[in-house]
Amino acid sequence: MVTQAMTLTRLWPGAPVSPSVLLSQGLSDASPDEGLIEDLTIEDKAVEQLAEGLLSHYLPDLQRSKQALQELTQNQVVLLDTLEQEISKFKECHSMLDINALFTEAKHYHAKLVNIRKEMLMLHEKTSKLKKRALKLQQKRQKEELEREQQREKEFEREKQLTAKPAKRT
Repeated sequence: MVTQAMTLTRLWPGAPVSPSVLLSQGLSDASPDEGLIEDLTIEDKAVEQLAEGLLSHYLPDLQRSKQALQELTQNQVVLLDTLEQEISKFKECHSMLDINALFTEAKHYHAKLVNIRKEMLMLHEKTSKLKKRALKLQQKRQKEELEREQQREKEFEREKQLTAKPAKRT
């Protein structure tokens, strides 16, 4: 039992050991530093073995979990990239629709401009013809007025000649 107590104290230094066991071994007079190096090496080995056991028990699961998390993170990055690409495609589609609408609107306004231009050319031709006609009419009126004036002068001259003149007394 004493050897078991000693082994327990070496493996677990805080393990309770009865004073009677210590007295029967003659350990009560022992200095506190005695056997300390042995206890530390055994304790270090025990700690190493316990750590290795704990690691060997949990490490594979932790590594699998780490691998699974890395795969999930990688898949998440791929999904985010794909999602961004899809969003940009939708934006391009909407911008294409907007561009198509703008082109349709531009065609509509271009057609309006062409019609307005045709109307303006037609109105310009009509006004040019009307100006020519007005000029001809004005020239014709002036010519007629000139002819009437000349006719009046001729008639006035004729009347003058036809009027009786008093004879000259000699």
